Amino acid sequence: MKWLCWLAAGAAAMATAPAEAGKVAVLQGLDKATARIATIDVPIDQQVRYGNLLITARACVKHPPEELPESAAFLVIDELPPDAGPQTRPERIFNGWMFASSPALSALENPVYDISVLDCKVTVEPRPSVRGSPESQ
Repeated sequence: MKWLCWLAAGAAAMATAPAEAGKVAVLQGLDKATARIATIDVPIDQQVRYGNLLITARACVKHPPEELPESAAFLVIDELPPDAGPQTRPERIFNGWMFASSPALSALENPVYDISVLDCKVTVEPRPSVRGSPESQ
């Protein structure tokens, strides 16, 4: 029941407030083909590419320090085909909340990539970045 209240509060904040400047969802990506792990910083309402995935974080919420640690992000993940051209439309493969403490609760179903939430943070300048991404190797 506590999760439901917390999720409802996050959804209400997402629906009523504009994107907070500098708020970033910190995700972890696993490329199963190469066994490489990457940390992905996704600024709210900005799209970041990881392999052939296009990841957009719509909201990111974090419990206050006096409560049990938990972060959750509302993610929209689209997939481009490997031979995608400039006119190719991506396919929506995930749209929903992911929780840091329970990645299997709402997981991305993809044969090549695993995506999970690590944290929510606030930065001075929100810029998309991927450390250890398949493109940078």
